[in-house]
Amino acid sequence: MTFRPCSRVACLEPSVATLTFDYGESLAVLGPLSIQAEPHSFDLCSRHAERTSAPRGWHLIRHRLLADDPDVESPTLP
Repeated sequence: MTFRPCSRVACLEPSVATLTFDYGESLAVLGPLSIQAEPHSFDLCSRHAERTSAPRGWHLIRHRLLADDPDVESPTLP
């Protein structure tokens, strides 16, 4: 996997999570980093993923991230 920086402006930290939206259902989903970058999703670093909230009137589903699990070691990049 290649380095993907956080989607937040001026943040150069590596992404660990992907945020997607279902506008029809007023649903935001934050989960582990997707395998490849998608044009309609947002890759976030751990700090921004932790602070993310859903817009007013929306639901946010948070899937557990590997970075949150102390028993799982982060994969090493070549």
